[in-house]
Amino acid sequence: MRAFIAACLAAAVIAVCAVVVLNHVQEPVDVAFTTSAVRI
Repeated sequence: MRAFIAACLAAAVIAVCAVVVLNHVQEPVDVAFTTSAVRI
């Protein structure tokens, strides 16, 4: 039972770290798909 709880805790920590990293790496859609000929 202790290993299951540790695995759930590890999965939660990895998920939170992934959210933080992706929020800093990815750019918003209005920046990513904007060109000189497109107006949003």
